[in-house]
Amino acid sequence: MNGVHDMGGMHGMGPVQAEKDEHVFHARWEARTFALNIAMAASGKWNIDTGRHEIELIPAAEYLRMSYYEKWFVRLVELLVKTELVSREELDTGHPAPGVPKANPLVTADQVPAMLAAGSLASRPIEATPRFQPGQRVHVRNMHPAGHTRLPRYARGKLGTIDRHRGAYVFPDTHAHSLGERPQHVYSVRLTAQELWGDMASPRDAVYIDMWDDYLEPA
Repeated sequence: MNGVHDMGGMHGMGPVQAEKDEHVFHARWEARTFALNIAMAASGKWNIDTGRHEIELIPAAEYLRMSYYEKWFVRLVELLVKTELVSREELDTGHPAPGVPKANPLVTADQVPAMLAAGSLASRPIEATPRFQPGQRVHVRNMHPAGHTRLPRYARGKLGTIDRHRGAYVFPDTHAHSLGERPQHVYSVRLTAQELWGDMASPRDAVYIDMWDDYLEPA
């Protein structure tokens, strides 16, 4: 979707403030928010792409005001309600609804290190052969979906060159909306800075973007 989260190539957002020796968490509530997201994701009620899209749905003014883990917290609350794991009333009161059975923990503390180390692979084996080969020119589709996409807005409608084939991966545009994994080939596509931002950009610079097959057309 076209939202404030897609900031690539935009002016006025200020420089990235690098923090030397940055802590993983700046406050205890951030660690708790991270832990809650990990624990509730084990319910299987949503996936990583669903979660990313939920953050995209945060109103623009709120999105720009919030810190990283504030967005994670809002995302979790909305997903809990949408999947009916918790009601709005329970969240507002801090008390479970009468008669609701207490669920057993989906994840225990001793399971977390192995879970985080293992991760969750998004690569998939597919029979289809890659449509594009390294060195081939491609046209990035000019698409503006209302739902989730991993295609940056600034790259849409541009010409690029296939740099390498990455393999086949779950397609986030459908996965985010429970429409199936639809795994497809992913390519690293080289786009020159001048193609993206015009003649004032440096002729020496380029951006490499991983793009799914459905984002591309032969040039």
